[in-house]
Amino acid sequence: MKVYAFRIPKKPGENIVVQLDKGPVFFDKLHQHEEIQISQIINGKGKLIVGDSVHSFENGDFFVIGSGIPHLFKSIEGEEDSHMISLFFSKDSFGSSFFENQEMYDLKSFFTHSESGFKLESKNNMVQGYMEDIVTMGNFSRFIHFLQLLKKVSSLHKIKLSNFVHPKEISNDQGERLRSVYDFVMRNFNQKIELEMISELVHMTPNAFCRFFKQRTNKTFFKFLIEVRVEHACQLLLHNHDLTVADIANLSGFNSISNFNRKFKEIKGMNPLMFTKQLN
Repeated sequence: MKVYAFRIPKKPGENIVVQLDKGPVFFDKLHQHEEIQISQIINGKGKLIVGDSVHSFENGDFFVIGSGIPHLFKSIEGEEDSHMISLFFSKDSFGSSFFENQEMYDLKSFFTHSESGFKLESKNNMVQGYMEDIVTMGNFSRFIHFLQLLKKVSSLHKIKLSNFVHPKEISNDQGERLRSVYDFVMRNFNQKIELEMISELVHMTPNAFCRFFKQRTNKTFFKFLIEVRVEHACQLLLHNHDLTVADIANLSGFNSISNFNRKFKEIKGMNPLMFTKQLN
């Protein structure tokens, strides 16, 4: 799949790459890389697209994104600077069979779940501490700390991020079209978006675009759009307590409260008021 192929810059002989992202927003183009990505959100909130799924992120969240899975972090602008610590490595970074050794058996869960990407079910101060400590360590200490991090994460409860099956055969042209659609939706999800509008954007007929999107994401375009809107609504429910349900529905791109409640329940399994009570 060719979706904004991204090469992680490495020094010669470097097997674990540590990257600090700090600024108004994270890199927000749909992209993929061969390395497994481990990311700890220190500060910031927004939406995360991973493969065929949409999620929210906020302070303290921990994500693992598997090799080759297209993804993007879309920060909410106007907040404090976003801050994320990421580690990048390949399963063969330390040799083709290193993680197949019997001594590495306790890490099997990590690699199995990383294939579809995962988020830790609960925020974990110990895991965040590992990520923060690794930043300033020398190579040997970093390596030992890294293995301890993988072991700890392997034992914790995880939430699957995506049903994306890698690899998907997508040409450069098709990947660029898909990236254009994602970029457009993330900028305009709170506005009315019609099928003719989005199909014209990628120079396809509406029927051809519907087939194209379904074949490459395993869902319809409008299901994806609804998921983006619902995740935005969740963020508003979590952080903007002065807004009414009607306000949140409108700000998230829904044309009526009844439609908002129905779609929210389809995605989250409960209505917005129940979701808010659960948060409290």
